Amino acid sequence: MSPQHAANDPADADEPAGADGAEQAGRPARSKEPGRGRRLIESLSARSRGEGWEKPTGELAKYRSAWRAGARFVLQRILFRVVVNSAVTPQVEVHRRVKSIRGPFVLVANHTSHVDGPLLAMSLPWTQARYLCTGAAADYWFDHWHRRIFVRTMLNAFPIDRGGSRKHSGTSRRLLRSGVPILVFPEGSRQKTGRMSDFKPGAAALAIGVGVPVVPAAIVGGYEAMPKGRYWPRPGRPPVRVVFGEPMISDEQESAVEFSGRIQQRVKSLYDEHHDEVLGEAARDEEESA
Repeated sequence: MSPQHAANDPADADEPAGADGAEQAGRPARSKEPGRGRRLIESLSARSRGEGWEKPTGELAKYRSAWRAGARFVLQRILFRVVVNSAVTPQVEVHRRVKSIRGPFVLVANHTSHVDGPLLAMSLPWTQARYLCTGAAADYWFDHWHRRIFVRTMLNAFPIDRGGSRKHSGTSRRLLRSGVPILVFPEGSRQKTGRMSDFKPGAAALAIGVGVPVVPAAIVGGYEAMPKGRYWPRPGRPPVRVVFGEPMISDEQESAVEFSGRIQQRVKSLYDEHHDEVLGEAARDEEESA
């Protein structure tokens, strides 16, 4: 973890200041209990987190369907993996705390190409990825039956509105409350130049509103392998690494905009830490001169 990570990590909050001074003054020292951030981070693996959510009913029930999850396992972990391995050289790094999360969370990542969603889903440990879902534009992915079947089967996708409609408003919040983790690309669209755009605060607001952690993730090499405008990765099986960082919890009184900025900085830090190893220093020089 970089120093910047440690500075921004609520799990690394210092013990209450002044404890030693209180002892010297003859007053009882305050107990050195872990801060709120650390307590919440450590509770992410509690069994109660995986069981204490609303049971989805009606349309939401399909997002926690066991047979649909089994179908996604075959599609993502077997069939799609064969396709991915033939086109790129995938690499995965997962922070140990991600593997212990129970219950819902918001997965936040940079958006580099059309394959980001399936790539993240197949790279995340299955225990956490089993019910992972993501929003897809209702006016494109859900207006034809074949596209609707594809995104629902492959990504457990739910429709999101564009153009001012609010027909599906609130779906993501209801899914989180039903124990379903959600993948969000807060840049809003795929990168056009390979540079990360500013994050919109919607993902942070969701996490704060429902009280769930955020898992930051960085996709390194995705844009270089398949930039916007290409429908298949470049030849030569270019390297693409997915890095899942330590889960994050919002600080007390932290606004969605502030938390979103902290999430973006974490994703960028993960990206920068792995950039040269995956793509080489020459690629960084090209980016900086662009």
